Amino acid sequence: MSPAPRLPASVAPDILWIVSTQWRAQACGYAGDPNARTPALDALAADPRTVNYAQAVTPHPFGPFARAALLTGTPSPQNGVRDYWDSLPADARTVAHDLAARGYTTAFFGKWGVGARDRTAPLVGPAAAQTRVPPGARGGFAHWVGFEGGFQLNDPWLHGDGIGDGVTPEQFHGYQSDVLANRALNWLARSTPGPRFTVLSLEAPHPPYAAPTPDGGYMPRPEELILPAKVPRGGETEAQARRELAGYYAHIAATDAAIGRLLAKLTPATIVVFTSVHGDMHGAHGLFRKGWPHEESIRVPLLVRGAMAGGRSSEPVSLLDLPAMARAWSEGREWVCERDRAEISMPCVVALPHQCDRVWHGWRSATQKRIWTEDGSEWKLAETQG
Repeated sequence: MSPAPRLPASVAPDILWIVSTQWRAQACGYAGDPNARTPALDALAADPRTVNYAQAVTPHPFGPFARAALLTGTPSPQNGVRDYWDSLPADARTVAHDLAARGYTTAFFGKWGVGARDRTAPLVGPAAAQTRVPPGARGGFAHWVGFEGGFQLNDPWLHGDGIGDGVTPEQFHGYQSDVLANRALNWLARSTPGPRFTVLSLEAPHPPYAAPTPDGGYMPRPEELILPAKVPRGGETEAQARRELAGYYAHIAATDAAIGRLLAKLTPATIVVFTSVHGDMHGAHGLFRKGWPHEESIRVPLLVRGAMAGGRSSEPVSLLDLPAMARAWSEGREWVCERDRAEISMPCVVALPHQCDRVWHGWRSATQKRIWTEDGSEWKLAETQG
């Protein structure tokens, strides 16, 4: 096999992925959500160099499966993550390996989400946030600062390069999105100029939705939110949706502000990707959380600036495509979607409250989707586009 083409460092573009968690495609100002305050992402979407993949989907609407697919370009379970508790195999080849072979310096900041975890420990809290990701399990990134999980949206625990001994977590004061964006920006300012591949992985706006956001930020009142028609009215579903969405939109606004400060400092030639690993039902169809084969759960925001001519695209792009996109850009090529649908699935049932209760698989095109359950019966869905 011939080596991958390498562009001169002065030509090969810096590439930045900004990956959020639970941020559904509908929950952006540029997407028409009246509750969302996202001026930074609105400006990114409006940039004439930005492609808005308006029908982009996650291959698996649950964190570990989606993250493993995003890093490897291979869906679960083929990538080795078959169950919610599986970790990414130590020998898995990731986009970091591919770009390093093309002369890139690689760096990762934030939530890892595909490491080994204690099945008996709580998923939320300081103990989970201090779970260690050893150097050999960091996906081939040359520089790594992050955490496995824990959903500490304030005062996160971080470990990795440049922090103590590199493996012992230390707590950092501030809003998690701000802390991580600042670390990514500082690394970009200090590291050798290009080509660099950087991943900024944020937990927000994942629950706990009641976690505080920075003082003076947007905090909507639950009763003033404008709910989609798919949320049943007049009962506990509506009440829960309003309670949770108030915090959800507050974290969206705070994280958008952190992203905006980062984008303002980037060099114009940097290729920027913004997306999320999955969405959240928030009461639509009477359901909450993720894993469900509905638009609110499977459709994710995907903005790409600086790689091709901008505009709105209805192509059936998936997070699985991002590694191939990055490889093409690193070689000075434009990536082209060459299929008419994207595969999506839930590989297993995740036994956590409110999550999807069955295994399913299917596909999504620009205009429709079809889903089958494990027994082969078709899952009838009320809508095709959100």
